[in-house]
Amino acid sequence: MAAVGETTHRAQPIRITGTIALDPDEIEETFVRAAGPGGQHVNTTSTAVQLRFDVRHSPSLPDDVRQRLERLAGRRLTRSGVLVLVAQGERSQLRNREEALARLVALVRAAARPPIPRKKTKPTKASKRRRLDDKKRHGTLKSLRGARPPVE
Repeated sequence: MAAVGETTHRAQPIRITGTIALDPDEIEETFVRAAGPGGQHVNTTSTAVQLRFDVRHSPSLPDDVRQRLERLAGRRLTRSGVLVLVAQGERSQLRNREEALARLVALVRAAARPPIPRKKTKPTKASKRRRLDDKKRHGTLKSLRGARPPVE
């Protein structure tokens, strides 16, 4: 509870689509030392960001989006259903946080887009005829490869 005169700052929900918004409290960030070049700076600061988002238990995601997100996440999803994103491309912790969050939003947006249903099509008469003609031609060619009669 906030004391008298204090205001509590609750983080704004992260808008994904018109109907989907992620609660920032569902996202957990840890800061680790980044690998790679960077000189003395990289050895002393934890600029890399490891963002964790529990996909399976998130109340913000509808079931269909959750299933598509689990498929899209691939190896970045743990067995318990937690999505782990690591951003360490920048030298600044703030920019790495922004990059990790942007990648999470992009991934959830991609999962929120429903797949386009496949329209069944029938092969045309001409394509059927071409296929059968090709089969006949190939069969004739193979029959010509048969054993030759013995030479006397």
